[in-house]
Amino acid sequence: MSGQGNNQESRARPGQRRMAQWTRDYARLPGIPDEYIGSDGAPRAVWARFFDAFAALSPVDIERRFASADRHLREAGVTYRAPGETADRLWPLSHLPLIIDEADWQQLTAGIAQRAQLLEMVLRDLYGDGRLITEGAVPAAAIAGSNEYLRAVCGVKPPGNRYLHFYAADVGRGPDGRWWVLKDRTQAPSGAGYALENRLVLSRAFSNLYKSMNVERVAPFFEAFRDSLRASADRDEPRIGLLTPGAFSETYFEHATLARYLGFLLVEGDDLAVSGDRIHIRTVAGLKRLDVLLRRVDSNFLDPLELDASSHLGVPGLIDVLRKGGVVVANMPGSGVLETRALLGFLPSLCRRLLGENLIMPHIATWWCGQKSAREEVLSRLEDFVIEGAYGRGVPGFSDHGPVVAGELPPAERDRLRQAITDRGIDYVGQELVRLSTTPVWEDGRLAPRPFVLRVFAAATPQGWTILPGGFCRIAYQPDARAVSMGDGARSADVWVVSDEAVASATLLPGADTVRIRRIAGVVPSRAADNLFWLGRYLERAEATLRLIRALGTSTRDPASGAATAPHSVEPIQRILVSWGATSQTTRTNPARVIAEALQSEERFGSALSLVRSVQRTASSLRERLSPDAWQIITEMVERLALQVDDDDSIVSAAELTLQELASLAGLAQENMNRAAGWRFLDMGRRVERAINTTRFARQFAYDEAGEEDLDMLLTLVDCQITYRSRYLVGPALAPVRDLAVLDPYNPRSVAFQVAALNDHIAALPSLKEHGLIERPQRLAVALQATLTTAEAAALDVATLFSLEQSLLALADAIGLHYFPHGPHASRPEKLTGLA
Repeated sequence: MSGQGNNQESRARPGQRRMAQWTRDYARLPGIPDEYIGSDGAPRAVWARFFDAFAALSPVDIERRFASADRHLREAGVTYRAPGETADRLWPLSHLPLIIDEADWQQLTAGIAQRAQLLEMVLRDLYGDGRLITEGAVPAAAIAGSNEYLRAVCGVKPPGNRYLHFYAADVGRGPDGRWWVLKDRTQAPSGAGYALENRLVLSRAFSNLYKSMNVERVAPFFEAFRDSLRASADRDEPRIGLLTPGAFSETYFEHATLARYLGFLLVEGDDLAVSGDRIHIRTVAGLKRLDVLLRRVDSNFLDPLELDASSHLGVPGLIDVLRKGGVVVANMPGSGVLETRALLGFLPSLCRRLLGENLIMPHIATWWCGQKSAREEVLSRLEDFVIEGAYGRGVPGFSDHGPVVAGELPPAERDRLRQAITDRGIDYVGQELVRLSTTPVWEDGRLAPRPFVLRVFAAATPQGWTILPGGFCRIAYQPDARAVSMGDGARSADVWVVSDEAVASATLLPGADTVRIRRIAGVVPSRAADNLFWLGRYLERAEATLRLIRALGTSTRDPASGAATAPHSVEPIQRILVSWGATSQTTRTNPARVIAEALQSEERFGSALSLVRSVQRTASSLRERLSPDAWQIITEMVERLALQVDDDDSIVSAAELTLQELASLAGLAQENMNRAAGWRFLDMGRRVERAINTTRFARQFAYDEAGEEDLDMLLTLVDCQITYRSRYLVGPALAPVRDLAVLDPYNPRSVAFQVAALNDHIAALPSLKEHGLIERPQRLAVALQATLTTAEAAALDVATLFSLEQSLLALADAIGLHYFPHGPHASRPEKLTGLA
């Protein structure tokens, strides 16, 4: 027994020594509150509890878990875009959470809930009776100066009877140890989806530690928010959409994450149309009513008819539908006016006026220079203030997007700022200079303090405001940061609200007896169907190109000597690759150079790398519809082909491995996707592209004078070698090869098989008009199937095959025009029997 005790003690000692060393090395920034070290110089109890368990892990185990978290982010494609950038960045997750104990959290939740209720009441007055302005509680200029104050919605009663459905506040710890509000977020608060992803990653990487810390679960918050939006609609089973600016949005990944997690439809402005007094989604089955719209598009861009006429992100006529009560919009357009900094200085008095109590959580002391007394106060000691724009991001007259620290400006610039405030003080606010509290991060095997901002989220429910237990934490890289933005080189962290007692597990899955069972295909917006169709086409193009590369790479090597040869089939393959835009090399070029460019060229639009990136780009617009496994395979394909290789064997190996991954992706779609319209369009894209490519291969290698080598190459490209050899006991002959590749309805690689599958898909899709007439895509597909069914292999000359290829291209175009209308075709006629 004594020996066992000594072993336990020896195991504990390394962790204890590491814990003590980390604490000694932790250089807390002087005069700034710190989450790890309390005012008494000792670690806070909640952090000591965390690091006691963390220090018990070996350094190797810690690094392994960190690497696991990073790998998940990379494979899952968790990305964002900094403002002004066009390329995605990998999500920068801090490996340590921000930890908040119950007492701190109670202070936060009470303050956030009170503030959310206050702002709801302010909005209700600003767009309703307007007493706050007429009675002088708020200067009219403080509101009217903001371009977020929308006169178009004044007097409009919000459907659902609520202006704010979702609210967030950026907070930090003040010098007195209390939490302070840095900024209100009422427009379309972002970050909740990333907070969800942060939790998923870190709870997996440190699963035992996460459970032992009794971390509050986040699922009940999202469940309450979803139920609240559902209850705000005027029918029992509403259709809810999340309006996104699109795949080029800075936070598109988050939009897709939330839509998938909450079960909402991810829609763009072009997906929606006004009909009568309702908003509808354009789907492949016609217009479908939308009841609730959770918007992630700024108010001014929501309706080009009544707001910003240049906007392509909104829905023409949306404001008029709001007037008629036809859709619930969360948050109500115009709610962004509450983010106006000019309003901050009036909130304490408004709280006493409207709620009869003081603000529980203070905000940064703010002076709006539109008032004479405040302007004189700011100018009298300008060096002590941070100057911000009163209404928007940035300071008028200064190019930097961030706040201006007057005391750090050169004398000439300070004088210019002073004069600008004197001339037009309405555009400026002065704020107290504060430094953000710090939290520990892991850098080079040790702890270091870094400033952070915590975004806390609140959702309106029938029972009141509910607060997300945790939030979205942004951590600065620099130790002296005064503000933190994800575009300024920051990282994010999971936020753990810990309890002394065990926390019950939670999920968004409802009880079995609370949901009415339904078996329906669901709604597929036309844009999503378009992307699924092209995802299938890009996947099949990539596969065909890789098969050509593999065939060319293997055919140019003599198995006996390894020396390059020049078989007759090399030249047609090179011609196809040139015509497909995979390579610029001529047929006289060394085949090794051709396959290298066709595989990995960054410039050639038809290279395998470019096609797989097109797959990734298209899939990124479908994140809410793709499984994590599918996205991981796509990410791995892009990474493999982007890794430059030089020798022929490595190129062929990369092509073969990518073909295997494409087969895995096809298997996921075949076995895991629900057999609804979405799957049909994905499969239609693959089928039509495979039929086109097989026809092109047949034209090149099954012409009238084709020899055995050409026919053997065609069998290789369409993956029919085994089938042919099992069916025929002779070498490749023209008629049997043509029949197997083009006409055989039992061969899953033949053109006839693809056309039959396309006919089945089109027949299963809903008609857009109930006039009893066969629609054009089906008419073309039926004609194609009849042609292939009655054709004879001996008659499939090059001219016939070319005509067949043109018919397939026409069918692909007809599918696009019929189901994915754009531009003037976007408002197509719908079903004659009415709207769903």
